[in-house]
Amino acid sequence: MRDRTRILRLFIYGLPFVLLAGSLALGPFRISLADIFKTLLAPLVPAWKASLPPEYAGIIFGIRLPRIILAMATGAALSTSGASLQALFKNPLVNEYILGISSGAGFGAALSLVFLPHFPPQVLAFTFAVVSVLLVLAIASRSETPAISLLLTGVIVSAFFTALLSLVELFASPYSLQTLFFWLMGNLSLPGWKQLLPSLPIIAAGMLVLYRMRWRLNVLSMSDDEARSLGADIRREKLLVVVLAALITAAAVSVAGIIGWIGLIVPHLVRMMFGAENRRVLPLSAALGASFLLAADDVTRSLASFEIPVGVFTSLIGIPIFIVLLRRSSKVWL
Repeated sequence: MRDRTRILRLFIYGLPFVLLAGSLALGPFRISLADIFKTLLAPLVPAWKASLPPEYAGIIFGIRLPRIILAMATGAALSTSGASLQALFKNPLVNEYILGISSGAGFGAALSLVFLPHFPPQVLAFTFAVVSVLLVLAIASRSETPAISLLLTGVIVSAFFTALLSLVELFASPYSLQTLFFWLMGNLSLPGWKQLLPSLPIIAAGMLVLYRMRWRLNVLSMSDDEARSLGADIRREKLLVVVLAALITAAAVSVAGIIGWIGLIVPHLVRMMFGAENRRVLPLSAALGASFLLAADDVTRSLASFEIPVGVFTSLIGIPIFIVLLRRSSKVWL
């Protein structure tokens, strides 16, 4: 049994790299895996660079690779954020958007797309996603039950920014409204390196710190009295987890739009297979989340000749998957 579990873990850790290679070969312009390998290493091997068509480098480095990295980074960030918050709040129904991040990011993107068309929507989306979290923390900090208040305040702040988003939509032109709806449904087709690079350091740094804190999440998932008896600074460490989870989610959403269900489904699936030990749950959730979103994007690019927003696809398949997981994994949380 242990050998089977170990093999499954290795499979999940290796799956993103396998899907990355396959995704590089996927597209209307066919490039063989051998030519893809040569193109990736061409800067180091001048002879290969001279033997390849010049458009290969533009397609792989300029179009496919940034999209693949965005899919993997977003999937890993949302899954890690969801797993961290579920462990922190001891609630399997908590997801990465519970603090109003998605509605705040949507409002920020709407402001940019409707009223500031030449201003990058990623900047305002990230800014208002962070603002929503700060509002939640500021309001909930005055409560005697901060954990419950964070969840309830997140619902309130989310409703507030959703109302503001609806107000902005009333003033939108048909073209900007169409662009906004496409962004809100979540897609990985628009950003290039210029839009992607500012978010990657935030996602990488936040996930690294959460990974280093993964054993602390086991302590924080206990009762407050038990956690204090083990020497944990409850208030500071819970706040740090919330802030880090919010930052990596905001950074991912600001570029990829609102992609739902990943931070809810993937941690459930990992816990069902490997248990609730957060030292395993967090890294496995990151690897499986990266694979899940990358595979979903590959499917949406292959289903039709037009672009299907990946957020729509994850929602359509996420709901039935979550129902099945919820029925099978309820004992993990008992």
